[in-house]
Amino acid sequence: MTRATTAPNRRSCGTRRVLIVAFPGIQALDVVGPLEVFVGARQVVDSERPGAAPAYEVTVVSSHGEPVMSESGLLLGTSPLPDPNGPAPDTLIVAGGRGVQRACTEQPLVDWLRAVAPRAGRLGTVCSGTFLAAEAGLLDGRTVTTHWARADELADRFPAVRVDADPIFIRAGRVWTSAGVTAGIDMALAMVEDDLGTEVAQTVARWLVMFLRRPGGQTQFAAPVWMPRAERSSVRRVQQSIEDEPAADHRIAVLAARAAMSPRHFSRVFTDEVGESPGHYVERVRLEAARRRLEDTAETVAVIAGGCGFGTAETMRRSFVRRLGVAPDHYRRRFGRAA
Repeated sequence: MTRATTAPNRRSCGTRRVLIVAFPGIQALDVVGPLEVFVGARQVVDSERPGAAPAYEVTVVSSHGEPVMSESGLLLGTSPLPDPNGPAPDTLIVAGGRGVQRACTEQPLVDWLRAVAPRAGRLGTVCSGTFLAAEAGLLDGRTVTTHWARADELADRFPAVRVDADPIFIRAGRVWTSAGVTAGIDMALAMVEDDLGTEVAQTVARWLVMFLRRPGGQTQFAAPVWMPRAERSSVRRVQQSIEDEPAADHRIAVLAARAAMSPRHFSRVFTDEVGESPGHYVERVRLEAARRRLEDTAETVAVIAGGCGFGTAETMRRSFVRRLGVAPDHYRRRFGRAA
């Protein structure tokens, strides 16, 4: 199991077919979020390679192929479920929503999933879509995630499934599962990165004005921040180590050793792939960690500065003023829970 995106796969395989399964009572964003990511990636590739085969063909399907009403009252057009014995999709995504329990009782839909999902290139679930996939027996023996509010219910109902309620998405081989609502966008972006590379995924995220394209291991409760991901796995591991422990020793020599590179080469590679120097990246991560603690705790600025790797309150204050335009105490007054 991995909790973050893996190295990009740039194999040329023509148009990738994506099916998104919907049903009455669907959470609209569970469908529309991933759909916009794949369509956005298709547009990026089209702009770079005019005349080439579309990167993705995306279809929303349902049992009867009729419009389905989302839980918020939005009517979504759908196509009928394809022949289960026909060509398998490259990506099959099962969305969630309040109507998922009823969908679990629709035997034709469950049987279709049971027949098609094992042949699909990969299976993804969004939010409570895990219930429908689990009902079809597709998640037995796997570690999955779902919306934190439904995690205990999922574990109780399907004891053969291992539930981890913390990550925003989990990739376990060809099976991907994501947490609630917007986490489906993060999962879809990671899928695009796996198919087409980091640059395409980041471009799509920017087009969607995403404040963040979060790695899968990030907690569902983490505050958002844009953290561009490197293409090289060694550099991504360094990024992850910085994000996991902001207060640790992250001098250039230490980071370079983690990547098995010389300091000079590491600095050049990191800057080229991430878009900023290692030092700036470390500062950005520490700033984000401090920002969350200012919002969520009553700790003093000095304690937060030490715990987030700034060392002193003054160093943290200069970083806040330079990057956010406000001092830490002003930030807390505006965004802290008490405020």
